[in-house]
Order: sequence, then C-alpha cells, then structure tokens
Amino acid sequence: MTSDTSANKSNQNVNTLARKMAIALIAGLVIGALLLILRENLISNGHENIWKVINDLFFQDISTDEGKSAIGLFYIIGQLFINCLQLIIVPMIFSSIALAMCEISDTKKLGRISGKTLLGFLTTSIFALIVAIICGFTTYKLGFFNVSISGSSGVAEVATSPNPLMVILDAVPNNIGTVLITNGRVLSIVFLGVTVGLCINELGDKLLVFKKLLTDINNIILVFLNFVIFKFGPIAVFVLITRTFAVYGIEHLKPAFAYLITVTIAATICLLVSYPGFIYFNTKLNPIKFMKKMAKVALLGVSAASSAAALSLNLKTTKEELGVSEDVASFVLPLGMTINMNGTAIMQVVGTVFIAASSGYEVTIPNLILIAILALIASVGTPSAPGSSMIVLFTVISGMGYNNPATLVAYALIIAINRPMDMYTTALNVIGDAATAVVVSKSENTLDVDVYNS
Repeated sequence: MTSDTSANKSNQNVNTLARKMAIALIAGLVIGALLLILRENLISNGHENIWKVINDLFFQDISTDEGKSAIGLFYIIGQLFINCLQLIIVPMIFSSIALAMCEISDTKKLGRISGKTLLGFLTTSIFALIVAIICGFTTYKLGFFNVSISGSSGVAEVATSPNPLMVILDAVPNNIGTVLITNGRVLSIVFLGVTVGLCINELGDKLLVFKKLLTDINNIILVFLNFVIFKFGPIAVFVLITRTFAVYGIEHLKPAFAYLITVTIAATICLLVSYPGFIYFNTKLNPIKFMKKMAKVALLGVSAASSAAALSLNLKTTKEELGVSEDVASFVLPLGMTINMNGTAIMQVVGTVFIAASSGYEVTIPNLILIAILALIASVGTPSAPGSSMIVLFTVISGMGYNNPATLVAYALIIAINRPMDMYTTALNVIGDAATAVVVSKSENTLDVDVYNS
C-alpha cells in the first residue's frame, strides 16, 4: 500500500510538472511574440533607445561587451538554471555509468547492449539523413536556395575544423583531470565510467568504499535534480522561450527562410514518423504513450537548446515513466547525448546545401551523400551545448571544399538565424536517445511494460 501511494504521488508530481511546463511554454510564446512586435515597432519608429533600455533590463547577455552595464534579468535566470543542470553532467554520467557497469556481471550482456545501442542510433540516423537529403535536394531543385551572396564583409569568426576522426582519440583521455573539469569531453567520461565500473565489478568484495561513494553521489544528484527541475523548471522554460523571441528580431528571421522551413519539415517528419515507427516495429508498444511522456524532456531541450541540459530529466523520465532499466538508461542516454545527433545531422545537410547553392557551388546526389556521411561523422562527439552545431557545420563545409568568400558570408548568415532550429532539433536528439533506450531495454527483457503503459 505504501509503495502504491508513493507511486501515485510521484505520478501526480510528474503530471503537475508537465502541465506547468506546458503553461510556461504557451505563456513564453505569447509574451515573446508580443515583445517581438513591440521591438519591431519601436525600432521602425525610431525609438531604438527605448528598446535598448528594455533589452538591457531584461534580455541582454551580460557576459558580452555590450552587456557590461546591463542587468539582463531574464538572461541571468535562464543561465542559472542551465548552469545548475550542466553542473551535474560530469558526476552524473560518471557515477551512473560506473554503477550500471557494476550491476552487469555478464560481459556478454554489456556487449549486447552496446551493439544494440549503436545499431539503434545508426538506424534512426540513416532515416534522418535520408529525409534531410530528400528535403534539402527538393528545396534546392525548386530554386529556393538560389540566393546570390557575394563579398566578404560581416563574416563571423569561425571555428577551426578538426579531423572528424579525432573523436576516436579523444574518447580515451591521457589525463583524467582534464576530462573531469569540463563538460566538453562527454565521450571520455563515458569511457572512464565504463572502465571504472568494470574494474569495480571485477574486484567485487575487495573494494570497500568507492562503490558506496558512487552510490552516495548518485543519490545527492537525484535530490538536487528533483529540486531544480520541479521548483524552477517551468520558470526557466518561460524565461528562455520569452528571451529567445525578444532577442532575435525580424531582421534575423527574414533571411534564409527557406532553410528554416526545410529543416523544420525534415525534423518534423523524423519526429512524427521515425521514432514512433522505430518503437512500434521493435517493441509493439504504443508509441503515443512514449511521445506524451517525452514531451516535457523535449520541451526542456528546446528551451535550453542543449541535449546536455536535458540529460538529467531524460534519465529520470526514461527510468521512472517509461520503465527502462537502470543499467540500460545509464549507458544509452549519456552515450546518445554524445554520438546520436539526428537533429544536428539534419541541420548540417540542409545548411550545407544552402551554403553551397548560395555560394555558387553545384549540388549533386553524390555530393549530398558525401555531405550526409561527413555530417554523421562530424556530429559524433560534438559537445551537447548551445551553438555547437555550428562547429559541426563548419567541419562539413570545410570537408566538402566549400571555401570561397561567399561561403563564409552564407555561413555567418546561418549562424545569425539558426537559434530557432538549434532549439527544435535538440528535441529530436533527446527523444531519439530515449527511443533507443526503450528498444534496447525491451530487447533485453528489462523494460517494465506496466510502467510504460501507465
């Protein structure tokens, strides 16, 4: 009776959180749209100073030179929330994976889980890339990407493009300290977690303290996470959505409208077809229940534009509401956050086609296939942080040899307008991770179907 009461209370809390986040999203969209209209009216009527005061008070990024004297209330609140979520990324991934490995006494099981996980990621990624190729090439052939871009003025600073195969070397760190002090080496943390967990497993009773320490760390993270998500999640969603509309004005939304529409269509097809189909054909479970329960995780990913920021809630939802076993969720989700970037890959394919077409390069089917392969490889190991997709995009266009001055101007244009797409495709990434976790757990007969169907 006590466990049933506890479960009911937990479900009520989750449902309350989902409702609050939905209300926060709607309120953020409405108020954000009104602020966008206000911004455009003030600027068009010559009242830029009034908007500057409003922007400095509420929305300005105070970490930039322009924000040195600003207050940026909404920026501060949103960034504090994201910082809290990013604060626990390293200890959460390391402890959860290490503890999951401790519970796997059968090394063959670990091999099976790894193989099934990678196969699931590859399956959904290939579908996403095929959709992106079809949508991107169709838009290109219809002439919507034929925008004449010339000159080299206004080019943004671009990241140096590393060899995509460096992800293999970076996965195995040569210094444990550098890995533990940054959120940008997630694949290395996964490697350390797996290695330490397997070593603990091998030592068994010889290890007296460390396993308990990892358990204590995991418990602390869970308490902290529940507090941050339940108390501040809806407020943060409202603040982040509102600020996005207020900061990005019409002048940033008009250019490359065809790019935004194409990415949105491709991502929506994957969202509504790929993941539900992937779950149904592999598990025979109702995919609608999955999509409903994942809505708040996707919403958090959209608000923060970061898979990393949504990881903690994704882990919680996948285990407690979808019935995925602890060992599968703790292994699949952190790994997926790093290498399963379906939404990011869609952006790279469509973005590269737009840049190539607007810069005078011809786009052919063989080019598109090569672009898709480069996007898939380059997205592996990319930091799950806002704006990281632009580093991947520069890697892809460099790999394709698109390097004339007009290319860099088109790349700068994508940077200016890409924030909404960065937000939307993040939802694709986090849902894809959870879908793979459900399929793998079901195949291992560790999925609690009653919890999934509840």
